[in-house]
Amino acid sequence: MMSTPSSGEVRAGYAPSAETVNGNVGSPASAIVVAGDEETRVLLRGLLRLHHFRVDGEAEGATQAVELVRLHRPTLLVVDATLAEGSSTPLVAQARGFVPGIRVILVAPASRPPALPNDPIQRPDALLLRPFRIRQFAEALVPGPPAGNPPRST
Repeated sequence: MMSTPSSGEVRAGYAPSAETVNGNVGSPASAIVVAGDEETRVLLRGLLRLHHFRVDGEAEGATQAVELVRLHRPTLLVVDATLAEGSSTPLVAQARGFVPGIRVILVAPASRPPALPNDPIQRPDALLLRPFRIRQFAEALVPGPPAGNPPRST
């Protein structure tokens, strides 16, 4: 069964550092960016670097992304849901096959929110609907309830 999330899924919280996400103070968390177009990859890369993430690679599609995850074993995978090649659901499951604890953020247009699988292996940890604010991106970096759950109150 699939569910369609609402646009209010970004959790309230604080802007994390990369160390908060990967739990290793002093070692920057690593990320892989997956988007079909260069403009989106540049935007996501910049946001990750703003929050002190090391971007180990960028992919245009799911096949390339899985290979980068296998090689680099990042702590975070940021995926544009409008990938031209393949869907994001198998990508999430394949990434977790190589890195079980990987955090996945799915970015999608608000006009076309994706249906999210109930299976926790395939489900992203956070869903950001575009357009979003930098604060919302920062909050999505913080571990919390999986995408599709109601936001936590502050």
